[in-house]
Amino acid sequence: MAEAAAGVGRFKSNYAVERKIEPFYKGGKVQLDQTGQHLFCVCGTRVNILDVASGTMLQSLEQEDQEDITAFDLSPDDKVLVTASRALLLAQWAWQEGSITRLWKAIHTAPVATMAFDPTSTLLATGGCDGAVRVWDVVQHYGTHHFRGSPGVIHLVAFHPDPARLLLFSSAADTSIRVWSLQDRSCLAMLTAHYSAVTSLTFSADGHTMLSSGRDKICIVWDLQSLQATRTVPVFESVEAAVLLPEEPAPELGVKSVGLHFLTAGDQGTLRVWEAASGQCVHAQRQLPGPGRELTHCTLARAAGLLLSVTADHNLLLYEARSLQLQKQFAGYSEEVLDVRFLGPKDSHVVVASNSPCLKVFELQTSACQILHGHTDIVLALDVFRKGWLFVSCAKDQSICVWRMNKAGEVACVAQGSGHTHSVGTICCSRLKETFLVTGSQDCTVKLWPLPEALPSKSTGPDGGPVLLQAQATQHCHDKDINSVAIAPNDKLLATGSQDRTAKLWTLPRCQLLGVFSGHRRGLWCVQFSPMDQVLATASADGTVKLWALQDFSCLKTFEGHDASVLKVAFVSRGTQLLSSGSDGLVKLWTIKNNECVRTLDAHEDKVWGLHCSRLDDHALTGASDSCVILWKDVTEAEQAEEQAKREEQVVKQQELDNLLHEKRYLRALGLAISLDRPHTVLTVIQAIQRDPESCEKLEATVLQLRRDQKEALLRFCVTWNTNSRHCHEAQAVLGVLLRHEAPEELLAYDGVRASLEALLPYTERHFQRLSRMLQAATFLDFLWHNMKLPTLPVAPAAL
Repeated sequence: MAEAAAGVGRFKSNYAVERKIEPFYKGGKVQLDQTGQHLFCVCGTRVNILDVASGTMLQSLEQEDQEDITAFDLSPDDKVLVTASRALLLAQWAWQEGSITRLWKAIHTAPVATMAFDPTSTLLATGGCDGAVRVWDVVQHYGTHHFRGSPGVIHLVAFHPDPARLLLFSSAADTSIRVWSLQDRSCLAMLTAHYSAVTSLTFSADGHTMLSSGRDKICIVWDLQSLQATRTVPVFESVEAAVLLPEEPAPELGVKSVGLHFLTAGDQGTLRVWEAASGQCVHAQRQLPGPGRELTHCTLARAAGLLLSVTADHNLLLYEARSLQLQKQFAGYSEEVLDVRFLGPKDSHVVVASNSPCLKVFELQTSACQILHGHTDIVLALDVFRKGWLFVSCAKDQSICVWRMNKAGEVACVAQGSGHTHSVGTICCSRLKETFLVTGSQDCTVKLWPLPEALPSKSTGPDGGPVLLQAQATQHCHDKDINSVAIAPNDKLLATGSQDRTAKLWTLPRCQLLGVFSGHRRGLWCVQFSPMDQVLATASADGTVKLWALQDFSCLKTFEGHDASVLKVAFVSRGTQLLSSGSDGLVKLWTIKNNECVRTLDAHEDKVWGLHCSRLDDHALTGASDSCVILWKDVTEAEQAEEQAKREEQVVKQQELDNLLHEKRYLRALGLAISLDRPHTVLTVIQAIQRDPESCEKLEATVLQLRRDQKEALLRFCVTWNTNSRHCHEAQAVLGVLLRHEAPEELLAYDGVRASLEALLPYTERHFQRLSRMLQAATFLDFLWHNMKLPTLPVAPAAL
């Protein structure tokens, strides 16, 4: 451990949270404003507002009742946002300021399930789980209509786009669409053609046509003059949203004529364009593999020319409306984060594997997100090659994928491999060159996969798809699941950690066993080679991290401190320190030399599965089951510099204080001592003032000239001094000045004065009793002195 001794000056002492990638959308409604600049979505008790260009969250609006938001809508003029909570309260927001302008009771007997503004932005319709539809005037602040008669939950409400017609449409659990007249306060018609839940209502620009979609796999075109169905289009999928497209040619969408065309989003996971007249699908997106791609929402911002769709995996995809070219991707919710890695030669991106077959790549500077499809089941682990352009993933689908990021930050799958018979739970890349990788699986085997030499530069195989990889070697390594594999820095050794409580060391590339590391009481979650020494670190479910010597397989050190399983371990500070993460949600920084836990980082609320350190060793990345990915910055140097600056400032101030006391400038000295926030230094100043021949007047004049905040600090210091009989005289002197010259009302207005008084009283009484006893003793001594009868001394005879 010679390197450890050499690296004492490089030890880290602390990390601070620099950035968090948190969930902002957990399902429910999404909406764009008319300009396409802002995205509104529900996340539990909040409505989050995102800036579309940067992906950053601008506002997070939460009602005072802190209950889940059940519905919201933004007015057509983008000025008013109304939210409804589970507590049956409606809130009207000035959303750009983040303030509530009005709060009122919904009067529904069950939560509001849906709401919609009218075209003038003055009327708001709410549909409740109680089957009632209510209309509110948001300008005059009163309820205008109450429509009853719908059975079950109201799923949809929508106003007619022509405000002069005063029509409101609603759909409930009985699958029919009701048309309400606001003028007559009655139900004009019931449109009954769907036989499953109606999922969307959308209107043509002229207001003469309405399109409804349903989970019965049909879309229906309605004539709003006669309130009759004119066309039923079978779309062969359960439709969650349908959007009428502008009646103008769009060749890229297959729209060649001016007739009515609409777009559907549903459980097939693709956007499709249909011609209403012929019922033909004229354009369909390419279908990508993997579950969770079903579309749950789709909305069109006509003025901005943008189309927003949402997948069942809570990914939000923003398209250019005329061509369906993907503009932006947002990952709304990552569920459990299972692994994280830095990407790029300068760690400019991070890749996240969550409880999903998709991978998410975030650019740290701009928050831009890419969603990668390649696996068909949950991705379990990641690793990245030394240069940072090439990375690998493994999944429950028993396969591995190799991905490459180009200089523009775009990622593509360049190779795939399969061969394991169970989930592939761990993967590790060669440390020196992009030549091979190793995987470990639940089938208790390790496979070594060589990479083609051209792979780092060529993106596809001979047929234009990813290159197919073949395993070069397969070795049965353990009797239980292999949870972790690690390759030594020289690419010549392989370590495996298993649920069977052991770690093993193997040669590469032939996979011959060199030895076994035994000593953990439970299964191992992670193994990691030191970058400097011939040492292996292991993290176990027994709550410990152990260091082992590679020469004789002996245990060198054990680190205890986590209250639960340690899931990941990584070397930092050139192998002299360790970072570990655990099921307790904590990340701990250890110094190897003295077994000391230097710092515990507590920012996650659940198991921290992912841990990775940057190339420059100045950042760390963690991902946990709480859906959060946190970027940590090493703040050791900054804190040390700050501490050094503070020490230097204290020395300068102390010198200045000594000069002021020498010059008898007591007011400046006392103010300076209080600013240092050191009670003992302030006491020294008070004592210096009391040594002055005119101490009483000087102390009084100095204390009374202090600012109020300085007097409050002085009173707090008096509480400390008063507890000690040696310093109580100074405390009582200051108290005497304050009590004689400050009005009681002013003293009671001091910050923390009640607590100070409660602390002063018992000690002051004790000092008073001690003085009383001393005074009694002194009086008794005086009495004795005066009553002593001294014998008269004989007078010497006068000399003759």
